[in-house]
Amino acid sequence: MSWTERKAVKVAILDLYEGKPNQGMRCIRTILTDWAGTYDIELKFQEFDVRLKNELPDTSFDIYISTGGPGDPLISRFEDWDISWCRWLDKMERWNANPSNSQKKYIFFICHSFQLASRYFNAGLVCKRKSTAFGVFPIHMLEAGQDEPVFDGLKDPFYGVDSRDYQVIQPNLDMLEKIGGKILCIEKSRPHVPYERALMGIRFNEYMIGTQFHPEADAPGMSMYLQTEEKRKTVIESHGEDKLISMLEHLEDPDKIRWTYAHILPNFLNQSVGQLQEVFA
Repeated sequence: MSWTERKAVKVAILDLYEGKPNQGMRCIRTILTDWAGTYDIELKFQEFDVRLKNELPDTSFDIYISTGGPGDPLISRFEDWDISWCRWLDKMERWNANPSNSQKKYIFFICHSFQLASRYFNAGLVCKRKSTAFGVFPIHMLEAGQDEPVFDGLKDPFYGVDSRDYQVIQPNLDMLEKIGGKILCIEKSRPHVPYERALMGIRFNEYMIGTQFHPEADAPGMSMYLQTEEKRKTVIESHGEDKLISMLEHLEDPDKIRWTYAHILPNFLNQSVGQLQEVFA
């Protein structure tokens, strides 16, 4: 009897959006539902309002997805919800490190959560960007990314939706080596700009991985968001109308956002459940 015949897959979604309007939660729900339908897997997911209600999941879940969200990942370290989130992550680490726990916990960190995890693991310098990054950008794979199962099927470069005021740069290579971490991909290379490239994906350890971009972003939702009056105005004022048109064209390209959406989180779910099945084989 396989693991999926014994029980449902339990997924916890840690909502860090602080009640702000977003497309992320909808996209994550859709990916989970579609993935379960594709593989005929019984899946149950529960959402936790981390920032407004200080809700965190216990250790009864198999897979955890911690979302993006607004705000400063540096100042929040003194807020109750951030302290609780770090305690939760510490609990997950200790669970996975305990050899008596054969069924490990698998975690994916998205954007803001990626910055929090990078801060927690001391994986690099978390700092404010000179300007907001917003749009569809190429992301360059490093050697570790080419060998990463969660990135299986991606091209180099591949494209991701970026939306952030903060970044992770200057990797702490000694610390990453100590914890078994690897840098998977980096921000697009721009030799003519005197700024360091941000780290866009890290495998922190065998069970925890994250991206600074939004792998859950889907083309229809992003297109609707870009065409709202407020966002159109913001993009045109900041980057010009040509940039807006370029973003919308990228969204229609099946080799860009649609490809990333169809691969990264589904690959993460495949890998996590595959490893869970091995425990019960």
